[in-house]
This record gives sequence, structure tokens and C-alpha cells, in this order.
Amino acid sequence: MPTLRLLSYNVRSLRDDPLAVARVIRSAQPHVVCVQEAPRFLRWRSKCAELARRSGLVVVSGGRSAAANLILSSLAVDVVQTVDVLFTRDPKLHQRGTAIAVLALDGARFAVAGTHLDVVADPRLRHVEELHAAVTAHVPADVPAIVAGDLNDDPGSAVWGRLAACGVDAWAQCGDGPGYTSTATQPRRRIDAVFADPRLTVVSAAVLDQSDVRVASDHRPLLVEIEL
Repeated sequence: MPTLRLLSYNVRSLRDDPLAVARVIRSAQPHVVCVQEAPRFLRWRSKCAELARRSGLVVVSGGRSAAANLILSSLAVDVVQTVDVLFTRDPKLHQRGTAIAVLALDGARFAVAGTHLDVVADPRLRHVEELHAAVTAHVPADVPAIVAGDLNDDPGSAVWGRLAACGVDAWAQCGDGPGYTSTATQPRRRIDAVFADPRLTVVSAAVLDQSDVRVASDHRPLLVEIEL
């Protein structure tokens, strides 16, 4: 039974230290990375490709076409299908969306949906429903799906409750301690999360902390191991 190493990481558009971001990702040895706030403006495709190359990975899908959600993977992962979905937009707020990919590791199929929810409560909750609808529409029913991303919200909220109704909160299942991911230098909030399909088994969850993490971005990455 293969074990997936999945990293969820808000890289703040690589505005801090892009080389440190790549070192953090590479050191985690992930099979799949769900990136939030990937490059989305001038030369965004080449910048996303450069991040993948420096991290020892390849681009699967996403970027500007998925509202700065990006999926990277190692060569051990086979790509079955991908889709980028934009959520409904509110005036004066950032465009939100999701990058979805159906993948396979050692023959075991699974899907990932990376997202970055809004800072405003009403659209944040509405976008969770749009996220679930996108996963239902684009992921076959027999393929277990994993949702990963920056929720911009705290455990116990309506957003967390809605996501937990459809998937297992990896940190609540296997994490040790508060699991704070924001900010990188003074972590006080657990706003980054991975929710695994109940058909899967979460075996570990860790918030990474090293010298590179504190200078790479304003978030700490979440690394989860999931038995497929």
C-alpha cells in the first residue's frame, strides 16, 4: 500500500526568499505539493516552472488559471487528468479558485484539490461549497479526494466544519500540539489544513520548522502522510 507525502504551502508569491522556498520543499521530499499564492502575474508560467525545477519537481496544473493555486509533483506520480476552476468573484476581493488533479502513485489513484480561501467570511464559506461542487464534478466517485490549502480561518468555524464534514482533518487526526502555521516567525493560528477522504488513512502530520521556513514565506508548510 503506497504512502503519499503531501505538502501544503502558501509561498506568498515568492516575495520573500524563493530559493529558501525551494529548499524547504525539496527537503520535505514530497510526492505532491499544493502551493497557494503561486506566481500569477508577469511570466507566471516560467516562474512556476522554475519553482518546480528548483524543488526537484514538475508542474502538474494550476497557477494563474487556478487563482494562484499550483500543484507540483515528483516523477513518481502519474497524472491522469487536471482541471483549474475559478470560484464566483466578489467586487474588490481577490479571485479565488482551485487546482484539481487526479493522480496515481504506484498504481493507486487519488485526487488533490488545492485552494486558498478568502479573508472575508461570507465568500469564504460560499467558496467551500463551490470547491465541493468542483471536486464532485471533476473527480470520479471511486477516486478518493484530498483537499489542501490556506483556509484563512480557524478550527471550530463554519468553514472548518463544512470541510470536516467531507474529509478527515489530518492535523486533528495525527498532529501533535497546536499545529500553528501562521505566521512563519510567530505562529499563532492554524489556518493551513489538509482534509483526507475517509476512505484514506492519515498516518502523520507535521508543521515544518527550520531556518529556511522562517525566511521563505509568511506561512509554515504542512506535511501529511496518507496511506492510499
